[in-house]
Amino acid sequence: MLFLWLLTLLMAGSLQAATLERLTLDDMIQKSTAIVSGKVTGSSTVLRGTVIYTRYRIRIADQWKGSGAAETEIYVPGGKYGSMVQTFSGSPALSDGQDYVLFLWAGRSGLAQVIGLSQGLFQLKRDPKGELVLTRPAAGDVMLDSSGRLVEDTPVSLRLRDVVDRIQRSLTGATK
Repeated sequence: MLFLWLLTLLMAGSLQAATLERLTLDDMIQKSTAIVSGKVTGSSTVLRGTVIYTRYRIRIADQWKGSGAAETEIYVPGGKYGSMVQTFSGSPALSDGQDYVLFLWAGRSGLAQVIGLSQGLFQLKRDPKGELVLTRPAAGDVMLDSSGRLVEDTPVSLRLRDVVDRIQRSLTGATK
């Protein structure tokens, strides 16, 4: 009986949940250190201290904020390193060969990461009319607004040209 209780306690302690502040598109534009579109060209895992990160290589197609580079690496908490596995609630998973628009930030560690975990990661696809559209499913994590009130996240679908226009207006200080 004691073994089952300890096992239950151990398993409960290993479960991780994230509480995220829901970020608006304007929040992400302002708080990001880089905003890019690009394709995932590969991934690997690295161990930094006690945290495992999945490192994704991104070939940049367009960059609207940040330094102009042809390629970048982003780090997402979680992954498998040797026999160790770590998972973090809210961490996005990117697919090799997929096109994305990424809102990135570099924290104290200097590692480029997706802002707001999965909130700053959008798949880039063509809609039936042939227009490029950014999509993101609703985050499954607990979300709070800037006042600390519980809110529900919703799926996002935005035309790329509208987002680029909003980025440019925001960065130049222009209003609608």
